[in-house]
Amino acid sequence: MSAWSRLSRRMWHQIEPLHAVLYFAPEAFAEAAALGYDVESRWPSYFAYRTAPLGRAGTHLATAAYHSFSPRTVGEHVPGVWQTASPEQVLRARLVAIDRVCRGLLGDRLDGPELAEAAGLARRAAESVTVAGRPFAAANLDLPWPDEPHLVLWQAATVLREHRGDGHVAALLTAGLDPCESLVSFAAIGAAPPENFAGRGWSGQEWAEAAERLAARGLLDAAGQATERGRALRDQVERLTDELAAQPWQQLGEERAQRLADLCAPLLGAVFGAGLLPMTSTLGITTVKAPD
Repeated sequence: MSAWSRLSRRMWHQIEPLHAVLYFAPEAFAEAAALGYDVESRWPSYFAYRTAPLGRAGTHLATAAYHSFSPRTVGEHVPGVWQTASPEQVLRARLVAIDRVCRGLLGDRLDGPELAEAAGLARRAAESVTVAGRPFAAANLDLPWPDEPHLVLWQAATVLREHRGDGHVAALLTAGLDPCESLVSFAAIGAAPPENFAGRGWSGQEWAEAAERLAARGLLDAAGQATERGRALRDQVERLTDELAAQPWQQLGEERAQRLADLCAPLLGAVFGAGLLPMTSTLGITTVKAPD
């Protein structure tokens, strides 16, 4: 792994949790409920919040961008979410939600020079990304930048996170893993229990058939666990993902990237400390304690 790939992986651990609070924070559910979304499940607001930068997307566009979700599950929400609120309303609501989250976590510290510096560095990295083949990153980069530094930081983190996620889809396709196989192979290396992926909407039969296809390729054993070849393939996927996500960090430079990580530490620690993220995620990163 190159130095830039290692930096890419390290910065992902800093950026991903900052973005992900949108899908779990009570303030985000409250804003979604105010728009009229059912928040008994997290999925209506998730699909609305994450898809809104794409505009009034339909089922096929959303399915393509999300990749690992069952088309059936995507279709249950998109384009129906736009009957409740327009993408423009949803985009405003998600910024209000993040503003409330950040103010609750940091209070007066939001006005400090450190956060403003972090926002400037993160925006510089985000604006340097190459968006070819990266729909989520491009759609978020097209949005106007907010004025407040903490909102700039969150939006930049979102662009960078989605840039990496779009690249991850490319890495999965390069490895010959279809959407369901991508999840089955990830669970098979112990990254997360299979039940954690239930929200992606694949049936038990679809999951079993994907496992059979992977076993036929020598990637899973009889117990459904990854073979040596299976682990090697997943390692290849993650390495390629890191490489494809390295470009903005190369542009920012290692020293400034480390400075950004240091400046984000109080907010990141507050996110972990508040328990806003699930104890077991499907991301393959630690979400239960503050970083060292």
